Amino acid sequence: MKSIITLPATSAALAFDGEPSDAELDAIEQELPLILAEVDLLDVEIALLDRRVSVLDAQRLRRHRRRVLAARRDLTNRTAVQSGGAA
Repeated sequence: MKSIITLPATSAALAFDGEPSDAELDAIEQELPLILAEVDLLDVEIALLDRRVSVLDAQRLRRHRRRVLAARRDLTNRTAVQSGGAA
């Protein structure tokens, strides 16, 4: 029979309280426009799952795809400028 040895908890494990850090919250805030655009696109795609896509639906889908691409572009450019790289 093998015995199980428990290891002492490290200070890093004890410091984690389950809440996001300030840096993580800032990163989420920076990505929020992209997150919202992706959620809107997902809503449109879900709505179109069980029906035929009309011309109006196709326009709506393209519009939301363009919004996601624009949000990705803006986030990438903002990140590149903050890190000192060329945008």
